[in-house]
Amino acid sequence: MPIINKLSAKSVEHLKSTGKAIRKSDGGGLYIYVKPNQTKFWEFRYTRPTNKNKACIGLGSVTDVSLADARSKAQEMRRLLIDGIDPQVHREKEKLKQLQKQFDTFKALAQQWKSTKDGHLKPKTISDNWRKLENYVFPTLGSIPIKEITAPIAIQVLRPVEAQGKLEMVKRCGQLMNEVMNYAVNSGLIHFNPLVGINKVFRKPKVTHLRAMEPDDIKELMQAIASANIYFGTRCLIEWQLHTMVRPAEAAGTKWCELDIEKAVWVIPPERMKMNREHKVPLTKQAIAILKAVKPLSGHLEHVFPSRYKYRQATDSETINKALGRMGLRNKTTAHGFRSLASTTLNEKGFHPEAVDAALAHVEPNKIRAAYKRTTYFKKRKKIMQWWSDHISKHAVGPYQVFDCKNLSAASAQRQ
Repeated sequence: MPIINKLSAKSVEHLKSTGKAIRKSDGGGLYIYVKPNQTKFWEFRYTRPTNKNKACIGLGSVTDVSLADARSKAQEMRRLLIDGIDPQVHREKEKLKQLQKQFDTFKALAQQWKSTKDGHLKPKTISDNWRKLENYVFPTLGSIPIKEITAPIAIQVLRPVEAQGKLEMVKRCGQLMNEVMNYAVNSGLIHFNPLVGINKVFRKPKVTHLRAMEPDDIKELMQAIASANIYFGTRCLIEWQLHTMVRPAEAAGTKWCELDIEKAVWVIPPERMKMNREHKVPLTKQAIAILKAVKPLSGHLEHVFPSRYKYRQATDSETINKALGRMGLRNKTTAHGFRSLASTTLNEKGFHPEAVDAALAHVEPNKIRAAYKRTTYFKKRKKIMQWWSDHISKHAVGPYQVFDCKNLSAASAQRQ
């Protein structure tokens, strides 16, 4: 058996170089190496088990690693050699494992998952989802390796959010966490998603249906719009969304380049639509009148309804909801509720249901049926849209019945 522990702490301390590097053995492959400048390092020298070549591996400086610690490390390496494992190769593999852990953390995988959403989700949706993870998930879960994440860990991340009463946020964060874990499964990093079903342990958010007026409430809505003390551009935007039946974000983001007034059509490109599919909106006489009324305000800009404070940007999609709140309609309807009002009214009047759905840019959920049903009912929709605009105009009151095409100059004169 080889002699080991030849050195002592005192001899290590007093050992000095005499003009050239020296090396002293502690036995069992452990050496202290002293450079000419008197800096001292531990080494483990051994014979590789694979090819019998001589090899050396550093264990750190004497100032950082004590004699006892150096002996402990040397003992570990002798055990590896007994099992036929090259200590140097083993160390490199461990370094790679640690490095891989840094790349396989929840946040790192979430970043990869996020990149797969480009082109499939709207940039705002991607940004909003990422912000939720940044605010509620990453501070606790972000640096944990994906392989170490369990349901109890994830649940504890969301408990404080639940305690704040943000139940809808808990639900959404749980869904996003599951998406990231499913991505990890599909990437081959883990064998299964341990977070499936975690949302079931939290309190459920109350289901609240979107507020919308009934068909008989159209007059009340038009009276509120007529008497409201609001910015002229906002008034036009409210009427524009009401007449065109589009979603709030689609209305707020209207661009002049999308409009063909001569052909009376508005073509919304796929990237601005919820389902990433182009949508053509027939423009009624009233809708065109709104465009003519607002053109002096924004005709020289990109957006029909620019922000009042950043005129190069479109107005916020919440502009109408804020205005409705100031008009006292907060608890009666929302901007999205305009679509429900139109849908209910048109269906009650007996218009073709599928043509009404097409006007609202609803997509057939059955993919097989959708593949065969390629018509957009554009001709039917022209009649439907004009009837809807006439119906709105019939209930309009005050000077802002402008948009029934009678008093365009009156609206321009009363801009606020």
